[in-house]
Amino acid sequence: MAKLRSVLSFPNPVNEKAARVVAGGVVAMAIAAIVLGTMGQGWPLVVIAAGFWARVLSGPTLSPLGQFAVRVAAPRLGPPKEVAGPPKRFAQAIGVAFSSTAVVLWFEFGSHPAALVVIAMLTGAAFLESAVGYCLGCKVFGLLMKAGIVPDDVCTACADITLRHPGVTLASSPRSVAR
Repeated sequence: MAKLRSVLSFPNPVNEKAARVVAGGVVAMAIAAIVLGTMGQGWPLVVIAAGFWARVLSGPTLSPLGQFAVRVAAPRLGPPKEVAGPPKRFAQAIGVAFSSTAVVLWFEFGSHPAALVVIAMLTGAAFLESAVGYCLGCKVFGLLMKAGIVPDDVCTACADITLRHPGVTLASSPRSVAR
């Protein structure tokens, strides 16, 4: 059971550089899926969804793209830039929702154009992450924390700015100044 738990875990912290490489891989696969989808091929959608499922369940452990990003690409991009894991896992879960929706639309309902629109939306989000480091899923996670929907203990690094920015003290943080 401990071995299964170690496989089915998500890293915290996450190397931001590896996450961006994964996002770049998703962009490439999604563009291929859109091109092949216009030719009636839906199987790339299954590959994309399987990758998201693997990453949300185990981080890079069961994902070939995740393994490539962590072991090959990210080390060549310099020292790791660590960020909190829970928002990245949430972003992967959004990828599961979008890619799985595309698979269902394609194979269950035969709605190929709708499936391709969903994948195009996913491509846009992955492009933002890969190209400029803007993680839409992470932003939504932060908004859910701010709204109290996601409890602070899910991501202490997200909830406490002093953990993310060691030079900031509670007395100098914007929240405490406003009080």
